[in-house]
Amino acid sequence: MSKENELLSIAYKAADDKRAEDIVALNMQGISLIADYFVICHGNSDKQVQAIAKEVKDRAEEEGYTVKRLEGYDEARWVLVDLGNVIVHVFHREERDYYKLEKLWGDAQIEDMASSIS
Repeated sequence: MSKENELLSIAYKAADDKRAEDIVALNMQGISLIADYFVICHGNSDKQVQAIAKEVKDRAEEEGYTVKRLEGYDEARWVLVDLGNVIVHVFHREERDYYKLEKLWGDAQIEDMASSIS
């Protein structure tokens, strides 16, 4: 498994473990210069959004990955966890409905992550 795929799996599972809703992993290779993968999910409260973002950050660090940036944590409306080649977007439900990142990056292929949560 490549480093990117391992990191993608870690981030996805961390979000799932904190009951993030509607988790989507987008393959951004050839579409965005920002990252190879985006993970997009949401929580239903400020506390849940923060818990999801913290779990992603903590799990990545436990596995030896560097968290380059964590933005929006205090506001808990849209938290961005920058893990380099994988960027995790943790939204509050209303913000996710408003920004519609999946539609914005509609050309991106959705990764099948079922095996990472088993």
